[in-house]
Amino acid sequence: MEHPQRPQNEATSLSDHIATFLTQHISPHHALTQLMHTLTRVRYARWKNWQIRWFIKRYQVDMSIALEQDPFTHPDFNTFFTRALKPGARPVVSGSHDIACPVDGAVSQAGVIRDGRIFQAKGQDYSLETLLGGSAQRATAFMDGTFATLYLSPRDYHRIHMPLTGRLIETVYIPGRLFSVNPRTTRCVPGLFARNERLVAIFDTAAGPMALILVGAMFVAGIETVWTGPIHQHTRNTLKDWDNRAENITLQRGEEMGRFNMGSTVIVLFGARNGGVDLAAAIQPAAPVEMGQLLGTYR
Repeated sequence: MEHPQRPQNEATSLSDHIATFLTQHISPHHALTQLMHTLTRVRYARWKNWQIRWFIKRYQVDMSIALEQDPFTHPDFNTFFTRALKPGARPVVSGSHDIACPVDGAVSQAGVIRDGRIFQAKGQDYSLETLLGGSAQRATAFMDGTFATLYLSPRDYHRIHMPLTGRLIETVYIPGRLFSVNPRTTRCVPGLFARNERLVAIFDTAAGPMALILVGAMFVAGIETVWTGPIHQHTRNTLKDWDNRAENITLQRGEEMGRFNMGSTVIVLFGARNGGVDLAAAIQPAAPVEMGQLLGTYR
């Protein structure tokens, strides 16, 4: 699986900053994203088939692993984009302490959370507390823990699966900007992932607390989970917090937990309790990953 992205430790050029300013800082993020939401759900056959045909050719999408291999049977582009895979297309690790990669994509960064900061790109990091909606209590559970930031390119499978079996504790919707999350923008926009709209899902697992953070971006016309359904709140400015403990929602390792309606980024956090998590040797910046492969092990 190839991903046309540069390692994020390359120097950021002046042209990168100029391009980022022109395409990101002065763009009407939410208006463009709402337009994308509308266009990708049009069910006029000629329009949606043209979208699908162009997309497959442009991004060299591998339809051989799709559950439905005829892309034009999908009623609209978004249904095609969030298509399911064949059973067994993504084997999930099975070791008792193995942690599964939640998505197809590429590693943006991964490592240890140091002094409450998460590494974003060369010369840039951001606050764990801010990422989690400004809650010191939430952040405390992940201090000195481990993170992995995983970028989904347009061609990737866009469903998100559980790294470990976990009981859902809390869901938090955090409003924000919709900067693109491609590698260039990640290098150029300070604190990008703690500024964009995002949905935080916190689970209790055998490895301790685990958070899956679904980061919105420009043209990501909806984030959804299996327990909330679609969340379309791009024009709202209110943080929303749901306590899910009484609902007794438990998802198994490898089970689908959500999806992006267009591409974005998932950040996985683990606490340091019980000795913490060791990331797999393959989890390095710019390395391609597939859902179900070994992300790491807990002690």
